Amino acid sequence: ALASYDQALDIDPGNAGAHYNSANALRALGRLDEAVLRYDRALEIAPDHAEAWISRGTTLQHQFRVSAAEDSFRRALDVEPDNFNALIGHGNALNTLKRSADALVCFEKALGIKPETEFLFGHWLHTKQLLCDWDGLEGAFADLGAKVDAGENASTPFPLLATPLSAAQQRSATERYAERAYPAAEEPVWKGEKYRHDKIRIGYFSADFHLHRVAQLSAELFESHDRSHFEISAYSCGPPSDDPMRRRLTAAFDRFVDLFDATDRAIAERARDDEIDIAVDLGGYTQGARNGIFAQRPAPVQAAYLGYASTMGARYMDYLIADAIVTPEDHRAFYTEKIVSLPECFQVNDSQKVISTLPLTRKHLGLPEAGFVFCAFNNSYKISPETFYIWLRLLHMLDDSVLWLSDAPEPVKVNLAHEAEQFGVDPARLIFAPRFDALHNHLARFRAADLFLDTFPYNAHATASDALWAGLPVLMRAGETYASRVSASLLTAIGLTELITGSVAEYEARALDLAATPAKVAVLKEKLAVNRTTHPLFNTARFTCHLEDAFTEMHRRAESGLAPDHISLSARD
Repeated sequence: ALASYDQALDIDPGNAGAHYNSANALRALGRLDEAVLRYDRALEIAPDHAEAWISRGTTLQHQFRVSAAEDSFRRALDVEPDNFNALIGHGNALNTLKRSADALVCFEKALGIKPETEFLFGHWLHTKQLLCDWDGLEGAFADLGAKVDAGENASTPFPLLATPLSAAQQRSATERYAERAYPAAEEPVWKGEKYRHDKIRIGYFSADFHLHRVAQLSAELFESHDRSHFEISAYSCGPPSDDPMRRRLTAAFDRFVDLFDATDRAIAERARDDEIDIAVDLGGYTQGARNGIFAQRPAPVQAAYLGYASTMGARYMDYLIADAIVTPEDHRAFYTEKIVSLPECFQVNDSQKVISTLPLTRKHLGLPEAGFVFCAFNNSYKISPETFYIWLRLLHMLDDSVLWLSDAPEPVKVNLAHEAEQFGVDPARLIFAPRFDALHNHLARFRAADLFLDTFPYNAHATASDALWAGLPVLMRAGETYASRVSASLLTAIGLTELITGSVAEYEARALDLAATPAKVAVLKEKLAVNRTTHPLFNTARFTCHLEDAFTEMHRRAESGLAPDHISLSARD
Protein backbone atom coordinates (compact mmCIF):
# COMPACT_ATOMS: atom_id res chain seq x y z
CA ALA A 1 0.00 0.00 0.00
CA LEU A 2 2.80 2.38 0.90
CA ALA A 3 4.46 1.80 -2.47
CA SER A 4 1.20 2.61 -4.25
CA TYR A 5 0.74 5.85 -2.32
CA ASP A 6 4.35 6.80 -3.07
CA GLN A 7 3.64 6.27 -6.77
CA ALA A 8 0.59 8.49 -6.47
CA LEU A 9 2.74 11.19 -4.88
CA ASP A 10 5.28 10.91 -7.68
CA ILE A 11 2.45 11.79 -10.05
CA ASP A 12 0.77 14.40 -7.83
CA PRO A 13 3.05 15.64 -4.99
CA GLY A 14 0.36 18.02 -3.75
CA ASN A 15 -2.28 15.35 -3.17
CA ALA A 16 -3.20 15.68 0.53
CA GLY A 17 -5.16 12.44 0.51
CA ALA A 18 -2.18 10.46 -0.74
CA HIS A 19 0.05 11.97 1.97
CA TYR A 20 -2.59 11.14 4.58
CA ASN A 21 -3.02 7.54 3.38
CA SER A 22 0.73 6.97 3.14
CA ALA A 23 1.04 8.23 6.72
CA ASN A 24 -1.55 5.67 7.82
CA ALA A 25 0.45 2.94 6.07
CA LEU A 26 3.68 4.06 7.74
CA ARG A 27 1.95 4.01 11.12
CA ALA A 28 0.76 0.45 10.49
CA LEU A 29 4.36 -0.49 9.69
CA GLY A 30 5.56 0.98 13.00
CA ARG A 31 7.45 3.81 11.25
CA LEU A 32 5.90 6.42 13.49
CA ASP A 33 8.33 9.32 13.04
CA GLU A 34 7.91 9.08 9.26
CA ALA A 35 4.15 8.85 9.66
CA VAL A 36 4.03 12.10 11.65
CA LEU A 37 6.03 13.87 8.93
CA ARG A 38 3.57 12.64 6.27
CA TYR A 39 0.61 13.83 8.34
CA ASP A 40 2.35 17.19 8.65
CA ARG A 41 2.73 17.36 4.86
CA ALA A 42 -0.93 16.48 4.33
CA LEU A 43 -1.93 19.22 6.76
CA GLU A 44 0.29 21.80 5.10
CA ILE A 45 -1.71 21.18 1.94
CA ALA A 46 -5.12 20.74 3.62
CA PRO A 47 -5.10 22.34 7.10
CA ASP A 48 -8.82 21.57 7.54
CA HIS A 49 -8.30 17.79 7.16
CA ALA A 50 -9.79 16.79 10.52
CA GLU A 51 -9.05 13.07 10.13
CA ALA A 52 -5.38 13.84 9.47
CA TRP A 53 -5.23 15.84 12.71
CA ILE A 54 -6.86 12.93 14.57
CA SER A 55 -4.54 10.30 13.09
CA ARG A 56 -1.55 12.50 13.81
CA GLY A 57 -2.70 12.83 17.42
CA THR A 58 -3.17 9.08 17.79
CA THR A 59 0.32 8.44 16.41
CA LEU A 60 1.86 10.98 18.77
CA GLN A 61 0.08 9.31 21.70
CA HIS A 62 1.68 6.00 20.73
CA GLN A 63 5.01 7.80 20.96
CA PHE A 64 4.14 9.18 24.43
CA ARG A 65 4.26 12.72 22.96
CA VAL A 66 1.06 13.57 24.76
CA SER A 67 1.20 17.37 24.71
CA ALA A 68 1.67 17.35 20.94
CA ALA A 69 -1.14 14.78 20.62
CA GLU A 70 -3.47 16.96 22.66
CA ASP A 71 -2.73 19.88 20.34
CA SER A 72 -3.55 17.73 17.28
CA PHE A 73 -6.90 16.61 18.66
CA ARG A 74 -7.73 20.20 19.59
CA ARG A 75 -6.91 21.33 16.04
CA ALA A 76 -9.27 18.64 14.71
CA LEU A 77 -12.01 19.98 16.99
CA ASP A 78 -11.35 23.51 15.76
CA VAL A 79 -12.26 22.20 12.30
CA GLU A 80 -15.12 19.92 13.38
CA PRO A 81 -16.28 20.70 16.95
CA ASP A 82 -18.53 17.63 17.07
CA ASN A 83 -16.06 15.13 15.60
CA PHE A 84 -16.60 12.07 17.76
CA ASN A 85 -13.15 10.48 17.33
CA ALA A 86 -11.44 13.80 18.03
CA LEU A 87 -13.42 14.16 21.26
CA ILE A 88 -12.37 10.69 22.43
CA GLY A 89 -8.72 11.24 21.53
CA HIS A 90 -8.70 14.67 23.12
CA GLY A 91 -10.27 13.32 26.31
CA ASN A 92 -7.68 10.56 26.63
CA ALA A 93 -4.80 12.97 26.05
CA LEU A 94 -6.18 15.47 28.57
CA ASN A 95 -6.49 12.76 31.22
CA THR A 96 -2.85 11.78 30.70
CA LEU A 97 -1.91 15.45 31.12
CA LYS A 98 -3.91 15.51 34.39
CA ARG A 99 -6.47 17.91 32.92
CA SER A 100 -9.35 15.64 33.79
CA ALA A 101 -11.94 18.40 34.18
CA ASP A 102 -11.46 19.25 30.51
CA ALA A 103 -11.39 15.54 29.62
CA LEU A 104 -14.75 15.04 31.31
CA VAL A 105 -16.28 17.72 29.07
CA CYS A 106 -15.00 15.81 26.00
CA PHE A 107 -16.37 12.47 27.15
CA GLU A 108 -19.75 13.92 28.13
CA LYS A 109 -20.05 15.55 24.73
CA ALA A 110 -19.07 12.27 23.03
CA LEU A 111 -21.67 10.39 25.09
CA GLY A 112 -24.27 12.86 23.88
CA ILE A 113 -23.36 12.04 20.27
CA LYS A 114 -22.97 8.23 20.43
CA PRO A 115 -23.97 7.01 23.92
CA GLU A 116 -23.69 3.30 23.07
CA THR A 117 -20.09 3.46 21.81
CA GLU A 118 -17.94 0.62 23.12
CA PHE A 119 -15.89 1.41 26.24
CA LEU A 120 -16.86 5.11 26.27
CA PHE A 121 -18.94 4.82 29.44
CA GLY A 122 -15.88 3.48 31.29
CA HIS A 123 -13.71 6.41 30.10
CA TRP A 124 -16.31 8.86 31.36
CA LEU A 125 -16.74 7.08 34.69
CA HIS A 126 -12.98 6.76 35.33
CA THR A 127 -12.57 10.47 34.61
CA LYS A 128 -15.19 11.30 37.23
CA GLN A 129 -13.26 9.15 39.69
CA LEU A 130 -9.99 10.88 38.80
CA LEU A 131 -11.70 14.15 39.71
CA CYS A 132 -13.36 12.77 42.85
CA ASP A 133 -16.57 14.03 41.24
CA TRP A 134 -19.05 11.79 43.02
CA ASP A 135 -22.29 13.36 41.83
CA GLY A 136 -24.42 10.45 40.60
CA LEU A 137 -21.53 8.02 41.07
CA GLU A 138 -23.54 5.31 42.85
CA GLY A 139 -26.04 5.22 39.99
CA ALA A 140 -23.22 5.16 37.45
CA PHE A 141 -21.68 2.13 39.16
CA ALA A 142 -25.07 0.40 39.03
CA ASP A 143 -25.36 1.23 35.32
CA LEU A 144 -21.86 -0.12 34.72
CA GLY A 145 -22.71 -3.41 36.45
CA ALA A 146 -25.92 -3.72 34.46
CA LYS A 147 -24.11 -3.09 31.19
CA VAL A 148 -21.45 -5.70 32.01
CA ASP A 149 -24.09 -8.24 33.01
CA ALA A 150 -25.91 -7.57 29.73
CA GLY A 151 -22.76 -8.37 27.75
CA GLU A 152 -22.06 -4.80 26.65
CA ASN A 153 -18.51 -3.55 26.13
CA ALA A 154 -18.96 -0.75 28.64
CA SER A 155 -15.38 -0.22 29.84
CA THR A 156 -11.79 -1.12 29.20
CA PRO A 157 -10.35 -3.29 32.00
CA PHE A 158 -8.21 -0.86 34.01
CA PRO A 159 -11.02 1.48 35.19
CA LEU A 160 -12.93 -1.52 36.56
CA LEU A 161 -10.36 -2.09 39.31
CA ALA A 162 -11.50 0.99 41.25
CA THR A 163 -15.21 0.18 40.96
CA PRO A 164 -17.42 -2.02 43.17
CA LEU A 165 -17.90 -4.58 40.37
CA SER A 166 -17.38 -8.14 41.53
CA ALA A 167 -14.38 -10.21 40.50
CA ALA A 168 -16.69 -12.31 38.29
CA GLN A 169 -17.96 -9.18 36.52
CA GLN A 170 -14.40 -7.93 36.04
CA ARG A 171 -13.42 -11.22 34.43
CA SER A 172 -16.44 -11.16 32.12
CA ALA A 173 -15.80 -7.58 30.96
CA THR A 174 -12.06 -8.17 30.53
CA GLU A 175 -12.55 -11.32 28.45
CA ARG A 176 -14.79 -9.43 26.04
CA TYR A 177 -12.32 -6.57 25.82
CA ALA A 178 -9.35 -8.89 25.17
CA GLU A 179 -11.23 -10.68 22.38
CA ARG A 180 -12.34 -7.36 20.88
CA ALA A 181 -9.08 -5.40 21.14
CA TYR A 182 -6.36 -8.08 21.15
CA PRO A 183 -7.63 -11.30 19.57
CA ALA A 184 -5.22 -14.20 19.25
CA ALA A 185 -3.29 -14.12 15.98
CA GLU A 186 -4.50 -16.59 13.36
CA GLU A 187 -0.84 -17.32 12.58
CA PRO A 188 1.06 -17.33 15.88
CA VAL A 189 4.75 -16.51 15.80
CA TRP A 190 5.77 -19.52 17.90
CA LYS A 191 4.56 -22.66 16.17
CA GLY A 192 5.49 -25.32 18.67
CA GLU A 193 9.26 -25.43 18.15
CA LYS A 194 11.26 -27.18 20.88
CA TYR A 195 14.22 -25.22 22.15
CA ARG A 196 17.34 -26.75 23.64
CA HIS A 197 19.05 -24.31 25.96
CA ASP A 198 21.48 -24.72 28.84
CA LYS A 199 19.59 -21.96 30.62
CA ILE A 200 15.91 -21.03 30.79
CA ARG A 201 15.42 -17.87 28.74
CA ILE A 202 13.10 -15.33 30.35
CA GLY A 203 11.85 -12.30 28.42
CA TYR A 204 10.39 -9.39 30.39
CA PHE A 205 8.18 -7.06 28.31
CA SER A 206 7.36 -3.57 29.55
CA ALA A 207 6.89 0.06 28.55
CA ASP A 208 8.07 1.04 32.03
CA PHE A 209 11.82 0.37 32.00
CA HIS A 210 12.59 3.87 33.33
CA LEU A 211 11.78 5.91 36.45
CA HIS A 212 8.44 4.19 36.99
CA ARG A 213 6.88 2.31 39.89
CA VAL A 214 7.14 -1.08 38.19
CA ALA A 215 10.86 -0.54 37.61
CA GLN A 216 11.40 0.72 41.15
CA LEU A 217 9.87 -2.48 42.52
CA SER A 218 11.63 -4.92 40.22
CA ALA A 219 15.13 -3.54 39.49
CA GLU A 220 16.86 -5.68 42.10
CA LEU A 221 15.00 -8.78 40.88
CA PHE A 222 16.61 -8.46 37.46
CA GLU A 223 20.02 -7.99 39.07
CA SER A 224 19.51 -10.99 41.36
CA HIS A 225 18.56 -13.69 38.85
CA ASP A 226 20.79 -16.77 38.98
CA ARG A 227 22.77 -16.48 35.76
CA SER A 228 23.91 -20.10 35.97
CA HIS A 229 20.33 -21.24 35.30
CA PHE A 230 18.58 -18.26 33.72
CA GLU A 231 19.23 -15.84 30.89
CA ILE A 232 17.07 -12.73 31.06
CA SER A 233 16.15 -10.26 28.34
CA ALA A 234 14.29 -6.96 28.46
CA TYR A 235 11.99 -6.04 25.57
CA SER A 236 11.38 -2.34 26.07
CA CYS A 237 8.21 -1.03 24.43
CA GLY A 238 8.35 2.42 25.99
CA PRO A 239 10.08 5.57 24.77
CA PRO A 240 13.86 5.88 24.89
CA SER A 241 15.22 7.15 28.20
CA ASP A 242 18.53 7.96 29.82
CA ASP A 243 17.42 8.37 33.42
CA PRO A 244 19.31 6.64 36.27
CA MET A 245 16.79 3.80 36.48
CA ARG A 246 17.07 3.07 32.76
CA ARG A 247 20.84 2.90 33.07
CA ARG A 248 20.55 0.55 36.04
CA LEU A 249 18.14 -1.72 34.19
CA THR A 250 20.20 -1.78 31.01
CA ALA A 251 23.10 -3.10 33.08
CA ALA A 252 20.89 -5.60 34.94
CA PHE A 253 19.76 -7.62 31.91
CA ASP A 254 21.77 -10.01 29.78
CA ARG A 255 20.11 -8.42 26.77
CA PHE A 256 18.22 -5.10 26.69
CA VAL A 257 16.32 -4.58 23.44
CA ASP A 258 14.73 -1.21 22.68
CA LEU A 259 11.74 -1.87 20.40
CA PHE A 260 9.72 1.28 20.97
CA ASP A 261 8.86 1.92 17.32
CA ALA A 262 8.44 -1.73 16.32
CA THR A 263 5.05 -3.30 15.59
CA ASP A 264 3.60 -5.94 17.90
CA ARG A 265 4.31 -8.60 15.31
CA ALA A 266 7.92 -7.48 14.87
CA ILE A 267 8.53 -7.54 18.63
CA ALA A 268 6.99 -11.00 18.89
CA GLU A 269 9.18 -12.22 16.03
CA ARG A 270 12.29 -10.80 17.71
CA ALA A 271 11.47 -12.67 20.93
CA ARG A 272 10.84 -15.86 18.94
CA ASP A 273 14.17 -15.43 17.13
CA ASP A 274 15.82 -15.04 20.54
CA GLU A 275 14.15 -18.35 21.48
CA ILE A 276 12.57 -16.99 24.65
CA ASP A 277 11.15 -19.82 26.77
CA ILE A 278 8.91 -17.73 29.03
CA ALA A 279 7.53 -14.31 28.04
CA VAL A 280 6.50 -12.19 31.04
CA ASP A 281 4.12 -9.25 30.60
CA LEU A 282 4.80 -6.57 33.25
CA GLY A 283 2.17 -4.13 31.94
CA GLY A 284 -1.25 -5.72 31.61
CA TYR A 285 -3.83 -3.07 30.73
CA THR A 286 -1.81 -0.11 31.99
CA GLN A 287 -0.60 2.88 29.98
CA GLY A 288 1.78 1.99 27.17
CA ALA A 289 1.37 -1.78 27.51
CA ARG A 290 1.48 -3.78 24.28
CA ASN A 291 -0.93 -6.69 24.73
CA GLY A 292 -0.88 -7.32 20.99
CA ILE A 293 2.63 -8.77 21.36
CA PHE A 294 1.31 -11.63 23.46
CA ALA A 295 -1.63 -12.12 21.10
CA GLN A 296 1.02 -13.09 18.52
CA ARG A 297 2.28 -15.87 20.89
CA PRO A 298 6.04 -15.14 20.87
CA ALA A 299 6.98 -17.87 23.36
CA PRO A 300 5.97 -21.38 24.50
CA VAL A 301 4.94 -20.03 27.93
CA GLN A 302 3.33 -16.62 28.54
CA ALA A 303 2.74 -15.15 31.99
CA ALA A 304 1.33 -11.93 33.44
CA TYR A 305 3.04 -10.39 36.45
CA LEU A 306 3.20 -7.33 38.71
CA GLY A 307 1.96 -4.38 36.65
CA TYR A 308 -1.75 -5.21 36.51
CA ALA A 309 -3.82 -6.48 39.43
CA SER A 310 -6.39 -8.68 37.73
CA THR A 311 -6.92 -11.24 35.01
CA MET A 312 -5.83 -10.49 31.45
CA GLY A 313 -8.92 -12.31 30.17
CA ALA A 314 -6.95 -13.62 27.18
CA ARG A 315 -6.68 -17.29 26.25
CA TYR A 316 -3.08 -16.87 25.09
CA MET A 317 -1.93 -15.86 28.60
CA ASP A 318 -1.03 -19.13 30.29
CA TYR A 319 -0.26 -18.00 33.83
CA LEU A 320 -0.86 -15.20 36.31
CA ILE A 321 1.92 -14.96 38.90
CA ALA A 322 0.31 -14.15 42.24
CA ASP A 323 0.04 -15.62 45.75
CA ALA A 324 -2.50 -17.35 48.00
CA ILE A 325 -3.72 -14.07 49.52
CA VAL A 326 -4.40 -11.98 46.41
CA THR A 327 -5.76 -15.02 44.54
CA PRO A 328 -7.04 -17.61 47.04
CA GLU A 329 -7.78 -21.07 45.70
CA ASP A 330 -11.54 -20.50 45.89
CA HIS A 331 -11.15 -17.36 43.70
CA ARG A 332 -9.54 -19.12 40.75
CA ALA A 333 -12.75 -19.01 38.73
CA PHE A 334 -12.27 -15.23 38.45
CA TYR A 335 -9.13 -15.64 36.31
CA THR A 336 -8.70 -17.01 32.80
CA GLU A 337 -5.05 -17.85 33.52
CA LYS A 338 -3.73 -20.67 35.64
CA ILE A 339 -2.52 -19.25 38.93
CA VAL A 340 1.13 -19.53 39.95
CA SER A 341 0.95 -19.03 43.70
CA LEU A 342 4.25 -17.78 45.09
CA PRO A 343 4.97 -18.40 48.75
CA GLU A 344 4.90 -15.43 51.15
CA CYS A 345 4.12 -12.57 48.73
CA PHE A 346 3.65 -11.98 45.01
CA GLN A 347 5.12 -8.47 44.98
CA VAL A 348 8.83 -8.05 44.52
CA ASN A 349 10.55 -5.16 46.29
CA ASP A 350 13.90 -3.45 46.01
CA SER A 351 15.83 -3.80 49.27
CA GLN A 352 18.39 -1.26 48.03
CA LYS A 353 16.00 1.71 48.19
CA VAL A 354 17.68 4.58 50.01
CA ILE A 355 15.77 6.74 52.48
CA SER A 356 16.95 10.33 52.77
CA THR A 357 18.57 11.43 56.02
CA LEU A 358 17.34 14.99 55.56
CA PRO A 359 15.52 16.21 58.70
CA LEU A 360 12.09 16.43 57.08
CA THR A 361 10.12 17.63 60.08
CA ARG A 362 6.38 18.12 60.16
CA LYS A 363 6.94 21.85 60.03
CA HIS A 364 9.04 21.49 56.86
CA LEU A 365 6.29 19.36 55.33
CA GLY A 366 3.42 21.73 56.14
CA LEU A 367 1.97 19.49 58.86
CA PRO A 368 0.89 20.48 62.37
CA GLU A 369 3.65 19.73 64.87
CA ALA A 370 1.17 18.13 67.30
CA GLY A 371 -1.75 15.80 66.67
CA PHE A 372 -2.35 12.60 64.73
CA VAL A 373 -1.46 12.48 61.01
CA PHE A 374 -3.40 10.04 58.84
CA CYS A 375 -1.56 9.50 55.55
CA ALA A 376 -3.30 8.43 52.32
CA PHE A 377 -0.96 8.88 49.36
CA ASN A 378 -2.97 6.91 46.80
CA ASN A 379 -4.06 8.26 43.42
CA SER A 380 -7.30 10.23 43.41
CA TYR A 381 -9.29 7.67 41.38
CA LYS A 382 -8.69 5.10 44.13
CA ILE A 383 -10.46 7.25 46.72
CA SER A 384 -14.03 5.97 46.88
CA PRO A 385 -16.78 8.01 48.57
CA GLU A 386 -17.29 5.22 51.12
CA THR A 387 -13.62 5.27 52.13
CA PHE A 388 -13.37 9.07 52.17
CA TYR A 389 -16.41 9.37 54.44
CA ILE A 390 -14.72 6.99 56.90
CA TRP A 391 -11.69 9.27 56.87
CA LEU A 392 -13.91 12.30 57.48
CA ARG A 393 -15.62 10.57 60.39
CA LEU A 394 -12.19 9.92 61.91
CA LEU A 395 -11.27 13.59 61.55
CA HIS A 396 -14.60 14.58 63.06
CA MET A 397 -14.04 12.34 66.10
CA LEU A 398 -10.37 13.31 66.57
CA ASP A 399 -10.10 17.08 66.82
CA ASP A 400 -6.31 17.22 66.59
CA SER A 401 -6.00 14.96 63.52
CA VAL A 402 -5.32 15.79 59.87
CA LEU A 403 -5.50 13.85 56.62
CA TRP A 404 -2.33 13.99 54.49
CA LEU A 405 -3.04 13.36 50.81
CA SER A 406 -1.00 13.26 47.61
CA ASP A 407 -0.93 16.47 45.64
CA ALA A 408 -3.68 16.63 43.03
CA PRO A 409 -4.98 18.99 40.33
CA GLU A 410 -7.04 21.88 41.65
CA PRO A 411 -10.46 20.39 40.69
CA VAL A 412 -9.73 17.34 42.85
CA LYS A 413 -8.80 19.52 45.83
CA VAL A 414 -11.96 21.58 45.35
CA ASN A 415 -14.18 18.50 45.21
CA LEU A 416 -12.63 16.89 48.30
CA ALA A 417 -12.76 20.17 50.20
CA HIS A 418 -16.45 20.47 49.32
CA GLU A 419 -17.13 16.95 50.63
CA ALA A 420 -15.30 17.78 53.87
CA GLU A 421 -17.21 21.02 54.32
CA GLN A 422 -20.54 19.28 53.72
CA PHE A 423 -19.51 16.75 56.37
CA GLY A 424 -18.69 19.44 58.90
CA VAL A 425 -14.91 19.05 58.71
CA ASP A 426 -12.70 22.08 58.11
CA PRO A 427 -11.15 21.59 54.62
CA ALA A 428 -7.90 23.02 56.01
CA ARG A 429 -7.44 19.66 57.75
CA LEU A 430 -6.92 18.09 54.31
CA ILE A 431 -3.23 18.70 53.63
CA PHE A 432 -1.85 17.95 50.16
CA ALA A 433 1.78 16.82 49.90
CA PRO A 434 3.64 18.29 46.90
CA ARG A 435 5.28 15.86 44.53
CA PHE A 436 8.89 14.89 45.31
CA ASP A 437 10.83 13.79 42.24
CA ALA A 438 13.51 12.06 44.34
CA LEU A 439 12.25 8.76 45.74
CA HIS A 440 14.60 8.88 48.75
CA ASN A 441 13.02 12.16 49.90
CA HIS A 442 9.51 10.85 49.30
CA LEU A 443 10.29 7.79 51.43
CA ALA A 444 11.67 9.95 54.25
CA ARG A 445 8.52 11.99 54.62
CA PHE A 446 6.41 8.92 55.44
CA ARG A 447 8.11 9.05 58.83
CA ALA A 448 6.26 12.27 59.66
CA ALA A 449 2.91 10.41 59.59
CA ASP A 450 1.35 8.15 62.21
CA LEU A 451 -0.77 5.74 60.16
CA PHE A 452 -1.30 5.02 56.47
CA LEU A 453 -4.98 4.57 55.56
CA ASP A 454 -5.34 2.38 52.48
CA THR A 455 -8.08 2.72 49.89
CA PHE A 456 -10.80 0.24 48.92
CA PRO A 457 -11.54 -1.47 46.55
CA TYR A 458 -8.22 -0.56 44.87
CA ASN A 459 -5.38 -0.84 47.39
CA ALA A 460 -2.02 0.82 47.39
CA HIS A 461 0.64 -1.34 45.72
CA ALA A 462 4.09 0.24 45.41
CA THR A 463 2.93 3.06 47.70
CA ALA A 464 2.10 0.57 50.46
CA SER A 465 5.55 -1.00 50.05
CA ASP A 466 7.10 2.47 50.31
CA ALA A 467 5.22 3.23 53.52
CA LEU A 468 6.21 -0.09 55.13
CA TRP A 469 9.84 0.27 54.01
CA ALA A 470 9.92 3.74 55.59
CA GLY A 471 8.42 2.42 58.84
CA LEU A 472 4.82 3.60 58.54
CA PRO A 473 2.11 1.04 59.43
CA VAL A 474 -0.59 0.50 56.77
CA LEU A 475 -4.22 -0.17 57.71
CA MET A 476 -6.24 -1.90 55.00
CA ARG A 477 -9.59 -3.47 54.26
CA ALA A 478 -9.55 -6.65 52.14
CA GLY A 479 -12.18 -7.52 49.54
CA GLU A 480 -12.83 -10.12 46.85
CA THR A 481 -10.80 -8.75 43.95
CA TYR A 482 -7.04 -9.00 43.43
CA ALA A 483 -6.70 -5.19 43.58
CA SER A 484 -8.46 -5.12 46.96
CA ARG A 485 -6.15 -7.72 48.53
CA VAL A 486 -2.66 -6.48 47.60
CA SER A 487 -1.80 -4.70 50.83
CA ALA A 488 -3.11 -7.71 52.77
CA SER A 489 -0.42 -9.75 51.04
CA LEU A 490 2.24 -7.16 51.91
CA LEU A 491 1.18 -6.96 55.54
CA THR A 492 1.17 -10.74 55.90
CA ALA A 493 4.68 -10.95 54.46
CA ILE A 494 5.94 -8.42 57.00
CA GLY A 495 4.11 -9.93 59.95
CA LEU A 496 1.52 -7.20 60.58
CA THR A 497 -1.69 -9.12 59.97
CA GLU A 498 -3.39 -7.21 62.79
CA LEU A 499 -3.69 -4.32 60.32
CA ILE A 500 -5.79 -6.35 57.88
CA THR A 501 -9.54 -5.75 58.28
CA GLY A 502 -12.48 -7.32 56.50
CA SER A 503 -15.28 -4.78 56.75
CA VAL A 504 -16.06 -1.06 56.85
CA ALA A 505 -16.87 -1.21 60.55
CA GLU A 506 -13.69 -3.07 61.47
CA TYR A 507 -11.50 -0.75 59.36
CA GLU A 508 -12.98 2.36 60.95
CA ALA A 509 -12.88 0.99 64.49
CA ARG A 510 -9.24 -0.10 64.17
CA ALA A 511 -8.20 3.29 62.79
CA LEU A 512 -10.01 5.11 65.60
CA ASP A 513 -8.52 2.86 68.26
CA LEU A 514 -4.98 3.38 66.97
CA ALA A 515 -5.37 7.14 66.62
CA ALA A 516 -6.81 7.41 70.12
CA THR A 517 -4.02 5.27 71.60
CA PRO A 518 -0.64 6.53 70.35
CA ALA A 519 1.16 3.89 72.42
CA LYS A 520 -0.33 1.19 70.17
CA VAL A 521 0.99 2.96 67.09
CA ALA A 522 4.42 3.18 68.69
CA VAL A 523 4.39 -0.59 69.30
CA LEU A 524 3.41 -1.21 65.67
CA LYS A 525 6.24 1.01 64.43
CA GLU A 526 8.76 -0.80 66.64
CA LYS A 527 7.50 -4.15 65.38
CA LEU A 528 7.69 -2.97 61.78
CA ALA A 529 11.27 -1.76 62.26
CA VAL A 530 12.29 -5.25 63.42
CA ASN A 531 10.21 -7.17 60.87
CA ARG A 532 11.56 -5.17 57.96
CA THR A 533 14.82 -7.13 58.23
CA THR A 534 13.52 -10.44 59.61
CA HIS A 535 10.45 -11.07 57.46
CA PRO A 536 10.34 -11.92 53.74
CA LEU A 537 8.65 -8.83 52.24
CA PHE A 538 11.89 -6.99 51.54
CA ASN A 539 14.14 -10.02 51.10
CA THR A 540 14.66 -9.66 47.37
CA ALA A 541 17.15 -12.51 47.05
CA ARG A 542 14.70 -14.90 48.70
CA PHE A 543 11.84 -13.65 46.51
CA THR A 544 13.97 -14.15 43.39
CA CYS A 545 14.58 -17.78 44.33
CA HIS A 546 10.84 -18.35 44.69
CA LEU A 547 10.09 -16.72 41.34
CA GLU A 548 12.80 -18.82 39.72
CA ASP A 549 11.20 -21.93 41.23
CA ALA A 550 7.98 -20.83 39.51
CA PHE A 551 9.73 -20.32 36.17
CA THR A 552 11.41 -23.70 36.47
CA GLU A 553 8.11 -25.50 37.04
CA MET A 554 6.34 -23.60 34.25
CA HIS A 555 9.18 -24.48 31.88
CA ARG A 556 9.25 -28.13 33.01
CA ARG A 557 5.56 -28.55 32.24
CA ALA A 558 5.95 -27.02 28.79
CA GLU A 559 9.01 -29.13 27.99
CA SER A 560 7.11 -32.26 29.07
CA GLY A 561 4.22 -31.45 26.76
CA LEU A 562 1.87 -30.73 29.68
CA ALA A 563 -0.77 -28.02 29.48
CA PRO A 564 -0.53 -25.09 31.91
CA ASP A 565 -1.99 -25.84 35.32
CA HIS A 566 -2.23 -24.18 38.71
CA ILE A 567 1.10 -24.18 40.54
CA SER A 568 1.53 -23.70 44.29
CA LEU A 569 5.09 -23.32 45.51
CA SER A 570 6.56 -23.95 48.93
CA ALA A 571 8.83 -21.44 50.63
CA ARG A 572 12.56 -22.07 50.67
CA ASP A 573 14.13 -23.05 53.98
